[in-house]
Amino acid sequence: MKLLIFDGNSIINRAFYAIKSLTNKDGFPTNALHGFLKLYFKYLEMSEPDMVAVAFDVRAKTFRHLMYDGYKAQRKGMPDELAAQLEPLKDILSAMNVKIFEKEGFEADDIIGTMSKYCTQNGFECDIVSGDRDDFQLVSKAVRVIMPVTRAGASEVELYDEQAILSKYGFEPEKIIDLKAVMGDSSDNIKGVAGIGEKGATELIREYGTIERIYENLDKIKPALAKKLEAGKEDAFLSKALATIKTDVPLDFSKDELLIKEYNEDALLALLEKYELSSIISQAGLKRQKKSLDISISDYSGESFERLYFLIYNNIMYAKGENGCIRIADYMPLLKDEGTEKFTFEPKSIYKALLKETEPKPFYDISVAQYVINPSLKTGLLDIVRHYTDYELENTEEGIAAAVMLLEEIVQKQLEIIEKREQSSLLYDIELPLTVVLADMENCGFSVDKEALIEYNERITKHINETEQRIFFLAGEQFNINSPKQLGEVLFERLGLPHGKKTKSGYSTSADILQKLAPYHEIVREILDYRQHVKLKSTYCDGLLKVIAQDGKIHSSFNQTVTQTGRISSTEPNLQNIPVRTPLGKEMRKMFVAGEGNVLVDADYSQIELRVLAHMADDKQMLSAFESGKDIHSVTAASVFGVPEPFVTPEMRRAAKAVNFGIVYGISDFSLAGDIGTTKKEAKKYIDSYLALYSGVAEFMKSSVELAKSTGYALTLANRRRYIPELSASNFMLRSFGERAAMNAPIQGTAADIIKIAMINVRYALLKEGLKAKLILQVHDELIIEAPENERERVMEIISYEMENALKLNVRLTADATFGRSWYECK
Repeated sequence: MKLLIFDGNSIINRAFYAIKSLTNKDGFPTNALHGFLKLYFKYLEMSEPDMVAVAFDVRAKTFRHLMYDGYKAQRKGMPDELAAQLEPLKDILSAMNVKIFEKEGFEADDIIGTMSKYCTQNGFECDIVSGDRDDFQLVSKAVRVIMPVTRAGASEVELYDEQAILSKYGFEPEKIIDLKAVMGDSSDNIKGVAGIGEKGATELIREYGTIERIYENLDKIKPALAKKLEAGKEDAFLSKALATIKTDVPLDFSKDELLIKEYNEDALLALLEKYELSSIISQAGLKRQKKSLDISISDYSGESFERLYFLIYNNIMYAKGENGCIRIADYMPLLKDEGTEKFTFEPKSIYKALLKETEPKPFYDISVAQYVINPSLKTGLLDIVRHYTDYELENTEEGIAAAVMLLEEIVQKQLEIIEKREQSSLLYDIELPLTVVLADMENCGFSVDKEALIEYNERITKHINETEQRIFFLAGEQFNINSPKQLGEVLFERLGLPHGKKTKSGYSTSADILQKLAPYHEIVREILDYRQHVKLKSTYCDGLLKVIAQDGKIHSSFNQTVTQTGRISSTEPNLQNIPVRTPLGKEMRKMFVAGEGNVLVDADYSQIELRVLAHMADDKQMLSAFESGKDIHSVTAASVFGVPEPFVTPEMRRAAKAVNFGIVYGISDFSLAGDIGTTKKEAKKYIDSYLALYSGVAEFMKSSVELAKSTGYALTLANRRRYIPELSASNFMLRSFGERAAMNAPIQGTAADIIKIAMINVRYALLKEGLKAKLILQVHDELIIEAPENERERVMEIISYEMENALKLNVRLTADATFGRSWYECK
């Protein structure tokens, strides 16, 4: 028999800080619930116990507080968001029929100690799940500690049995108490012996075993150390008493209460649904309660519709008509009927089919509407159905047919929210028409010079092989360059390079470390070069060659409902991530070309986010700088450094540029110092001078954070919301992230809205004039059109005009158009 017992407070606390803010639709925090239950099932599977229990602390003083009133005195209270999740967790555990232990006057550790002793006395095994090393003292032949740890951002597990404790500390588990007696424990405010840390305390326990033996042998210990021990004797024995886990807490239970039992499924499911813990429902092996819909599927009889609610599944349309759900095989005539108002889910694939024959009017799309309402929400069909109704559907023919019956209800609820929030223009004038634009871009694709790409790939491959041999020569041996462990050993042990601090997982060979090492040895420069070329080959050369279609083009997918900022993303492949920062990377753009007889017309906004910032902040100084037509970075540098503009050096301009672009991201003096290679003190001086110059920007940043804190979201000029729950987090890092997001979201989100408007207007203008030119790519603030040579001049005029007039601001938007046979030539 085996008992698995959890230190409830330790694990829920760890889960709370490990998982980014999560809430249900009512705004109730659920990150700690989610994390605890994930770990519960993980360790249940790992341990394979017969019995399970969870021990919690009680909010009351314990016997340790009576012994020493300073015990845990420095600890802050539990964050409200975490405290709120304790009782719901206990409710969930109770519904799972898990035995919960808590006892006033004692801590969870004491309960765990008592239960581990109970197991030992009865011939049972016991696994303890805890993040608290105090529990190591309980380890024995029958008792192990399972400890969750995080390494390099990944969740791992450390398992401590008797041998593991002996290997780690050099003495038996029960002597952990004596270690704490000497070294103390700052987390519990246990003093230990002043002046003796973990290393010194460990050596003493290894030699003498217990504090009693240490004090019996003071005459054998070095005088300076003995003096510290003598002075701290009282604290040492008090610390040992405080660190000792009780194993005799009076608990009332029977073995049967500990046995793993079947869940109270109805109660458990209701709780997990209440807190929207969908993945936990699956892990628990539960199935959601399903409400039945009265659905009859019949074939289409040819009637027309004023409104059509429909979904397409396995190339069959399921539509909501007057007589229930209708199955329609040949649905294209209905979709072409402009007299029918249409409501559906993710219609881009439908537009791609329609665009081959006609120009479709945008349909209402519940996924895009959901994205407008809250970009943090899931936009999958079944997620949306679950969010707005009580139904739990499966992705089957019957599930799709049932979802159609619910579309009208969902649309009405979405429209109420959108109208109340004044987001109708964002939905109808920007997002829904944009889907048609993206569908057309996907249809068009971007031509690729395949032969040139193959030759480029061969050249990269040859360079990689040659660089590899140079690295082996410089290292004096062959090794796996892609193995951080082997690379670390070569650099820091064989070659003796600096910055080689070793951790449990080996030496760090990150890009940052290697950049610092580059001046010290040629091999480091070769390794950086090797990595750059390997990345180009694997991600871009090999990756792009795989996705060239039969028409010689790459047809990327453009995603409209992924980012929280409102930006469009690109996948399969990601054409927005083609490298541009190095000459070698820029060469990749030579492979993207115009078709025969065509040219590429490329236009991008000049400093759009800074112009948006000037408008939204209504900063007179910045507006004036832009209106003057001068270089904004030189103007800023002149003011910040107090020199006339003609005397601004390239270094001054670079520093001003870093502040200009970094300020809307809430850049810190530490980050700026790293970016421009100066001291933290100098960087702070630059930021302070900048904010004094552009006082409107400083006020705007402050008010943006305050507004987002009061409403829970940031807002763009087009009324796009970005919800920022991190602003209310108790964790400083999370809260700081939230503040930076609150500053940046209105700026980046408005810039995203502007480029979307421009895309719609550019495409419409091309169609209106009957031009053959096609918009084929959007990359952040850049648009690319493929046009016949004879349309080039007019297309350049159109793209510049429509981009510059997409939205009226207090500062002029500028977009410079260029052309070329390849993307490379355009830039």
